[in-house]
Amino acid sequence: MPGGWPAGQPGTAPGQPAAPGQFAGQAGAAAHAAPPASPTATPAPGPGQPGSTLPTQPTPGAVYPAPASGASYAGQPISGPAYPGQPTSGPAFPGQPNSGPSFPGQPTSGPAFPGQPTSGPAYPGQPAVGQAERAGRGRRLPVVALVLAGVLALVAGVQAYQIHRLDDRLAATDRRLAEAQGADAGRLDGLEERAGVLEKQAGAAFNPEAVASAVLPSVFRVRAGQFTGTAFAIGKAPAGGGTTLLTNFHVVESVFAAGERKVFLERTDQRFEATIVEVDKDKDLAHLRTTAKFTGLVAARTAVKSGQQIVVVGAPLGLQDSVTTGVVSAFRKDEGGSGPVIQFDAPINPGNSGGPVINGAKEVVGIATAKARDAEGIGLAVPIKTACDRFKLC
Repeated sequence: MPGGWPAGQPGTAPGQPAAPGQFAGQAGAAAHAAPPASPTATPAPGPGQPGSTLPTQPTPGAVYPAPASGASYAGQPISGPAYPGQPTSGPAFPGQPNSGPSFPGQPTSGPAFPGQPTSGPAYPGQPAVGQAERAGRGRRLPVVALVLAGVLALVAGVQAYQIHRLDDRLAATDRRLAEAQGADAGRLDGLEERAGVLEKQAGAAFNPEAVASAVLPSVFRVRAGQFTGTAFAIGKAPAGGGTTLLTNFHVVESVFAAGERKVFLERTDQRFEATIVEVDKDKDLAHLRTTAKFTGLVAARTAVKSGQQIVVVGAPLGLQDSVTTGVVSAFRKDEGGSGPVIQFDAPINPGNSGGPVINGAKEVVGIATAKARDAEGIGLAVPIKTACDRFKLC
């Protein structure tokens, strides 16, 4: 081809320049390394041969050196560099790894492009990647341990402070609770005292219904011959058993005068036999006893006072369980040798004789004896103390 390179020269790609400084003797060696040319290839022209226009063209056999090894077509990898500094073995295309470096200090084996990991250091004295990471972790561990220790110490200090404050608060709460309990105890004592006073006042308050309910089971109608009156159980049971009762002498006088000693106690539809044990004609008292068991009433320990409210229970005109109320009009001292008497204004009638006179505390203060004739609201009773002392009862 005029003005160009000989066509079909083996080992030379069209348009590929020869390596600078390459000697003629190298071309023969390269030619032996290259693959054999096509049988139809035309031999290179000699000196002065048509097709060679350059006067400085080398002698036959060294026209232009072919590549040391590899294909002469684009895209086929070559086994050595075509220019200085090109790696002797590696890919001709991006992404293919090279087999070794072409520059001083470059690693003998590693990637030809960024991002591909290398198997060794890139420069002399630089540690490997695994060693550097281990060294970094080794330096970080003490720092992390110190930081954790500091955090734990701080947390422990905060918790100790909070526990100390909590202890103080608990101690203060205990003190306040103790003070409150002391105050509550004081208030409770005061309430108990007031309750006791109120209870006493309530007990002292006059309640005829409550008094009658407590007294009636111990009060009976007495039938002595043709005469009737009232009797009531008093005190504790005698040593031989049974029940002790009190009434007026004039209630059982007819039986006692006849030499008899038996009378009868009646309550609703029941009847109990009783015996006259002892009598006092002057004080109009009689002591009875029955084998039946009844609850005895309690005798008052203190004398009555004027104005004190009372309840009188009896069987006026034979009517059982009759209740009247009134007040103590006066406490009359012994007049005429018969002993002191209690004057009251509660209505009584024949049949009430021998019945109990009860105060608001359900205690017997006297024994109803008589009423003034031709007058209203004047009743008389023998003090209970007189009967207890006379018969050694209560």
